[in-house]
Amino acid sequence: MDFFPLILSLEVAVVATMISLAIALLAGWALSFLEFRGKEVLDAAITLPLVLPPTVLGYYLLIVIGRESWVGAAWETLTGSPLVFTPKAAVIAAIVHSAPLLTKYLRAAIESVDPIYIKAARSLGLPEWTIFLKVVLPLCRRAVAASAVLAFARSLGDFGVTIMIAGNIPGKTQTVSVAIYDAVESGNGGLARTLVLIVSGIGLLVVWLSNRLNSPRALRS
Repeated sequence: MDFFPLILSLEVAVVATMISLAIALLAGWALSFLEFRGKEVLDAAITLPLVLPPTVLGYYLLIVIGRESWVGAAWETLTGSPLVFTPKAAVIAAIVHSAPLLTKYLRAAIESVDPIYIKAARSLGLPEWTIFLKVVLPLCRRAVAASAVLAFARSLGDFGVTIMIAGNIPGKTQTVSVAIYDAVESGNGGLARTLVLIVSGIGLLVVWLSNRLNSPRALRS
């Protein structure tokens, strides 16, 4: 059995989760702490990938990072290789798939912090960003960790966006979800079942870990 799709998916999910977490923390902080024109538009733009079909998201990404776009052309000029149909494109697909949901979770976690702590920090003259890093994040660290775990699982299972911009190249861009689809299409039921069981096991472990992190006993510790 070729474990490349599973290994690639795990690598993509780890990188995508770290990048998504950074994006979600910044967006969650801005939406929770700042008042600015276009705030609701930003919130809607972040939510939009959650309601659009994956093929639509993939098409948008092809336009944005494809070889004919200025982003894709600039990348190819700098690196000598295209951005689409590479493992990097799979990471971008996973970020688009997981970052919006992670932002929603983190915003809710940030806004659940008791305002009295924030008011106390402001009374001491601390800047907003310092309050976020030194007060808010420590108070909701378990919720952040639980959200990151779920984002990892979501990144691991992306299919629609990935196949649109990363393709299905065995040994290069074929992630586990794409490999399952390919195995079913080619009649390789044994491989499909094995991959499905492995991914289901990982998913079960991830959900258990997320529930543990969010349990009342864990939150009190």
